Amino acid sequence: MDYIQLAVEKTKEGIDQNIGGPFGATIVRGDEIIAVVGNTMNRDTDLSAHAEIVAIREASKKLGTMDLSDCVIYATCEPCPMCVSAIIWAGIKEVHYCNTAEDAHKNGFSDMHIRDYFSGKDTSVLNMHKIETREDCDNLFVHFNKKMAEEVK
Repeated sequence: MDYIQLAVEKTKEGIDQNIGGPFGATIVRGDEIIAVVGNTMNRDTDLSAHAEIVAIREASKKLGTMDLSDCVIYATCEPCPMCVSAIIWAGIKEVHYCNTAEDAHKNGFSDMHIRDYFSGKDTSVLNMHKIETREDCDNLFVHFNKKMAEEVK
């Protein structure tokens, strides 16, 4: 099965319907196709609706878990830093892709400023400010852990 081709076809449909841009992804578990998507940024007016993230959302819903460590993702383009982070959070250990970040950059879809920020090459992209420790923020961890402990009982 050509999982990239499935993503390409879904992406073309999305482009034709003004749902999203030229990026698609397929998530597979064993021989089972879990999700085939194109990005949905235009339709959803959502900058985070990249194909890999949309696929992870769909796969998580379908499988009833956020642990996709037994899945593989096939993407039409090299995942951006946001998508790589989501892939890692989902536990996915294997990614296959076709176009590169440089290909995307040449075609007006550049994430090089983000890659430069994370590499430390350009820190002017974002100013991060640590707020002094606050008890109300710290208590969110306590509240969450207490809730989880109650659910286990």
